[in-house]
Amino acid sequence: MSDISIRKAGHAGRITLTRPDALNALTHEMCLAIEGALDAWRTDPEIALIVIDAVGERAFCAGGDIAKMYINGKHGDYDYGRRFWRDEYRMNAKLFEFPKPVATFLHGFVMGGGVGIGCHGSHRIVCESSRIAMPECGIGLVPDVGGSLLLARAPGRLGTYLGVTAARMGPGDAIHGGFADYFIPEEGWRDLIADLERTGDWERIDAIAQTAPEGPLSRAGTEIDALFAGETARDIINALMASESTFAGEALKMVLKNAPLSIAATVQMIHRLRSATSIRQALEMEYRFTHRAMEHADFLEGIRAAIIDKDRRPQWRHAGVADVTNAEVSRILMPLGAEGLTFEKDTA
Repeated sequence: MSDISIRKAGHAGRITLTRPDALNALTHEMCLAIEGALDAWRTDPEIALIVIDAVGERAFCAGGDIAKMYINGKHGDYDYGRRFWRDEYRMNAKLFEFPKPVATFLHGFVMGGGVGIGCHGSHRIVCESSRIAMPECGIGLVPDVGGSLLLARAPGRLGTYLGVTAARMGPGDAIHGGFADYFIPEEGWRDLIADLERTGDWERIDAIAQTAPEGPLSRAGTEIDALFAGETARDIINALMASESTFAGEALKMVLKNAPLSIAATVQMIHRLRSATSIRQALEMEYRFTHRAMEHADFLEGIRAAIIDKDRRPQWRHAGVADVTNAEVSRILMPLGAEGLTFEKDTA
């Protein structure tokens, strides 16, 4: 079985991720294949909408296939990772900007790169098992694949909370947070997809959508807004430490596991993107960090601890957020000049 299935089915362009043993993690080749389909179907009169789903019970897509990035990066080759990110981000932009309806069926884990292909469509469907998160700070990166824009647009300070804690959202919170649109029990998905293929009518989704169960984060909105209102990551840490609530204590534990430089940069990115009008603004800023992540941040160490050695004991560059200077955050988010993201395909 290949890693991805791309075909036409009736009035629908169909993309199915088929790497269940790897939790459908995206490879570089899968990103390019998805982009190729988007380019082909954009003006295809036979295609009324796109349907994206995945096989396996555990995940729609749990992220990107980053082991190869680690191997190359440890040998001083940063170009592979940068090329992967450039191509993936270009695909994310095309998906977000696609002129026809895009229905995504988001079961199980939807994280990182999975958010990039699953949460930029026009009709994002979750079910009982959906667990959506942006866990990049835990591997020395920042929320990317356009996820920073979703975080910046989330209600109140929820996006900051999600970005620095890597908290997972169930279906109700995913809809509340702006990462999904519809709750439909998974048992009805097969018939719905067949209906979409047969009719090309996205309104069939509206017709069967149900009210999602309320999630804990929507109930905690007032406390999240108060605790995560700080202008800097240090402000947020101080607010969490000063609070005596159970929620603040749990959030603090989650934040302190993650890379301090990534946390500080994530807070700054979300602040900057609150007024963004285009996903390309978010992707361009994300690329400033990811371009530098192997050489000047904690990405390689984060991957070592989480994926390679699996000891879950990363040795971050900074002991804590208080040790990250404003100058360091500014440097890692500075424009890249001629090396910046252009959304043009590499010709080399």
